Amino acid sequence: MADNQTPFSRRTLLFAGGAVAAGITAGSLAWPRGPEPDEPDLTDEQNGLPAIAGEFDIRSGTEVLAPVRLFNTTGPQSFAFDDANGLVYTLQTLQAGIRLSDEDEPLAATDRKEAGDMCLTRLTAAGKVSGHMYLRGFGHGISFAVEPAGKRTYLWVEGKADPRTGYGRSVARMPFKDGAILDSSDSAVTHFDPVPGASDVSPSLDLAGNRVLVSHERGGERRFAVYQMEDFLAGRTESAQFVKAGVQVKEEEWFQGCALHGNFIYILTGNPYTDKKGKNPRKYGGNTYVSAIDITTGKAQGRHRVTVAPDLPYREPEGMAVTLAGGRAGLCIGFSVKNEDRRELTLYRFTG
Repeated sequence: MADNQTPFSRRTLLFAGGAVAAGITAGSLAWPRGPEPDEPDLTDEQNGLPAIAGEFDIRSGTEVLAPVRLFNTTGPQSFAFDDANGLVYTLQTLQAGIRLSDEDEPLAATDRKEAGDMCLTRLTAAGKVSGHMYLRGFGHGISFAVEPAGKRTYLWVEGKADPRTGYGRSVARMPFKDGAILDSSDSAVTHFDPVPGASDVSPSLDLAGNRVLVSHERGGERRFAVYQMEDFLAGRTESAQFVKAGVQVKEEEWFQGCALHGNFIYILTGNPYTDKKGKNPRKYGGNTYVSAIDITTGKAQGRHRVTVAPDLPYREPEGMAVTLAGGRAGLCIGFSVKNEDRRELTLYRFTG
């Protein structure tokens, strides 16, 4: 969540299980009242439970990307891997005061957010900036994906930003072009509307399974839809599977991203640390959680606190993605870190 974010519904939304097509009603995921600041959650170890969410062990993670600067100074919203080329892509809202080459004047940060303007940064595996794009009118960047295809790389992001919220209403696919300024209405962008009428639409890819995950909101509830990529690209969005979810999260936790791997949808929730009197003080280890939903049964398969990097000066969960680098699947979580007058991104990897 970027600085000074207007409190859109995703902060307090209800989750519901996602269906692969419209017309299937999924079960609710209620957000019960969270504990008061003097009532910390018990750790998984204290509860005597293994910290396994889906296929991944959440007890310890490995830093795979030390805090790095992105092309803009704003906080990261999400990230995606291009394992074939050893690259990491990130999305952030476009920073205040920038005037792009075809604009008459610089715009304020609030104007950029409401318009759905984003900056995409391409990084090497070592964290060096190797390219960027400006995307106008697309969305907020809750989650996105990268599809390497020969000499081309396609980006899957939210598109057609709602002018009332700045969040996307479609799934947009377009080629990456270093240095480009691209509008959501540009002819190079292909839009998909798999769940008509949905808001807060954002995609993720499971390249190993050749599937598309679409997170979206309808009727104040967060839902998830899964498609075979070939069918999705061809516009065939008929039902293939029903998922009834059952993950319990606390009402103050923000939805921060999702991923699909194997039989599980993974969900990231949480907030930055607060002061000692707030609901998420540092001394309780933060409220970043990873939850898993089994898409074959619709049942919850773990919800566990992420305890890595407790001493980051600012620790807000921002994005989730699966990498297959090294021949073994890893679930990666991003944190936004404050450093002087800008935000940086650090990534941690969890394996099975």
